[in-house]
Amino acid sequence: MNLLFSINRKFVPLWAQCMATILRHGGADRYDLYVLHSDLTPSDQAEMQKVLRPADSCTLIQVPAELFQGFPVSGRYPLQIYYRLAAPLLLPPGMDRILYLDVDTVILNSLEPLYTSDFGGSAFMACSHTRKLMDVVNRARLGLEERVPYLNSGVLLMNLDQLRQMVRLEDIRDYAEQYRRRLILPDQDILTALFGSHALVLDSRIYNMTDRLFLRCGATPGMKLTLDWVRRNTVVVHYLGKPKPWQKNYIGPLGVFYREELACTQGR
Repeated sequence: MNLLFSINRKFVPLWAQCMATILRHGGADRYDLYVLHSDLTPSDQAEMQKVLRPADSCTLIQVPAELFQGFPVSGRYPLQIYYRLAAPLLLPPGMDRILYLDVDTVILNSLEPLYTSDFGGSAFMACSHTRKLMDVVNRARLGLEERVPYLNSGVLLMNLDQLRQMVRLEDIRDYAEQYRRRLILPDQDILTALFGSHALVLDSRIYNMTDRLFLRCGATPGMKLTLDWVRRNTVVVHYLGKPKPWQKNYIGPLGVFYREELACTQGR
């Protein structure tokens, strides 16, 4: 299974915990990791390899800084958030698919059903967390086509053969420049605007469960979920936003899974 991450050095420990949950629950006999970065060192790679099994591999791909020079960034959203948008151009040309994961995720069940899914002509698979009203707002804010859902970029199964024919850094740069003042979550805004019409939307309860989604389902008649349901059915829990389970003041209901998985990692 091909896995993609995009991190800087300070996120290596968080990546290690995310990867530990993949090794426990992801279901693959072998993982080939590709890590897009700008500051990782050979010693970082050696430490990352220690997390993996002998059959697994980890390839670091240093992204030239000039590719995204001038793109909007902030303390919360560093330049690395854009790297996944250019991944089809940076990964080995013979690769046909790869699963991108944010490192603030925990894997609870097998990734195999998602990874082996038929793209059905779509360029990638992703989830959406917005409801109809926000879809209308985002269409106006970002100039989206009708019926294009606002996508979350934390879990992306990429059809690389198709995306290589679509992704152009010039288009990404031009859009970022044109909508610079309207971008709130820059990578997600650009992903949705340029490629959202080519996405197959997945069930967020299974592949991108968040605290907010869990609470929303609990407040919706006929959709009430339990933590046991999440444990048995959800594949990816995503701790988006702030605070995170490893930070102070976090009170989200899904933190139990992070704590359980961390205890397993530390007890091995």
